Amino acid sequence: MNDSEVPQAERLDHYIISQFPKFSRSIATRLVETGKVTVNGEVAAKVGMKVRKHDKIEIDYEPKWHTESPEIDLPVIFENKTCVVVNKPVGVLSHSKGEFNPEATVATWLKDRIKNMSGERAGIVHRLDRATSGVMICAKTPEALHWLQKQFSARNVKKTYIAVVKGTPDEKEAVIDMPIERNPKKPQTFRVGANGKSSVTAYKVLEKNDQYSLLELKPTTGRTHQLRVHLEHIGHPIVGDTFYGGPTGKRLFLHAKSLEITLPNKNRETFEAPLPEEFNEIMNA
Repeated sequence: MNDSEVPQAERLDHYIISQFPKFSRSIATRLVETGKVTVNGEVAAKVGMKVRKHDKIEIDYEPKWHTESPEIDLPVIFENKTCVVVNKPVGVLSHSKGEFNPEATVATWLKDRIKNMSGERAGIVHRLDRATSGVMICAKTPEALHWLQKQFSARNVKKTYIAVVKGTPDEKEAVIDMPIERNPKKPQTFRVGANGKSSVTAYKVLEKNDQYSLLELKPTTGRTHQLRVHLEHIGHPIVGDTFYGGPTGKRLFLHAKSLEITLPNKNRETFEAPLPEEFNEIMNA
């Protein structure tokens, strides 16, 4: 806890850094955004607010919160002034799950590219699970964020995934139309259930061997864990998805192959991320 008088008028974030020289501006910003800083007994509203000579500033923190996120280099598929499309690697979070998470994420990588946005999810249009790789589009301005998120909510995007699953479905092509709900017995998971939200996934068997099948998946809804839940329910869980009954594997064999979307400039574009080599390896083993 730090409690002191400010000698002269200055930006709040500048004051925080002057008191704690090891803090970066991003750490000072996070402290303010998460309500850890008060000015004259009231939670600070903005990092850029002016604090003056007799203001009383309190900064509530723990050192573990302020570890800087390491830098990562993400493969860029496309970039212009309003958005950037990346090929997210396996193991990288889309955004932090907590107030202060030192782990590198797509959101921390994006920070230097965005304008007039802040927070742990700034610029994140949609999310891929940590264990899922592939195409992910991010916004660089608030206007682009609104436009792109509207595309997702209106279901005006076309998403294609590739998965390796246990066994082979009876039908070479089919549509799985089954509602998904949170599993009350295991709240961190989801399941097919009558009280769930409408969830639709089309699949096509592209290739198969004695143990596995390579599927093309096209969801028309975007429920959490939708593809994983649907495939488990029909008896063909994704390889590596031990969370949903899949056989063990070197990774979760789920990859966001392509994304078709209308950009803020009104151009309709399709972005693709090449299939990781391990998908070919497991099918040819």
